[in-house]
Amino acid sequence: MPAPKGNKYALGNNGGRPKENCELTDEQLGDILGMMDEGCSPAEIKRYILKARGSFSNDLFDRWIAEDEVFSVTYAHGWILYEAWWDAEGRKNLKNKDFNYNGWYNQMKNRFRENWSDRKDINMSGELDNNVNLYLNSEGDEPETEGNTV
Repeated sequence: MPAPKGNKYALGNNGGRPKENCELTDEQLGDILGMMDEGCSPAEIKRYILKARGSFSNDLFDRWIAEDEVFSVTYAHGWILYEAWWDAEGRKNLKNKDFNYNGWYNQMKNRFRENWSDRKDINMSGELDNNVNLYLNSEGDEPETEGNTV
């Protein structure tokens, strides 16, 4: 007899909603690549999946990227196409006086934060030891260093 629904302590029931696997067709995965090749954002991809499935969530999207190899590879390839599209838009419009470079630059900073940031945060940890001990050699000439070099 199967475990009763909703009772996480029943044998065979871990509780919670069952996992939803990525059951997108090859055609839908191809549509996602095509959309990202035109510069569509992850939010637009989520909208496409929501309309195709009827239900969807950000958590499910993140889980598919982490756990579903086919979806993860498709999305990784799509991300390359997506970033390349935005790069090309800036490059193609270098001589276009009507192109809004400030808008494009802000789009790049917001869409690709890891590579397009005005500020780099650098975190350092550990102890810094700047002690240098100097000793005269047996001739009394030049000092020798121990540990850090001068």
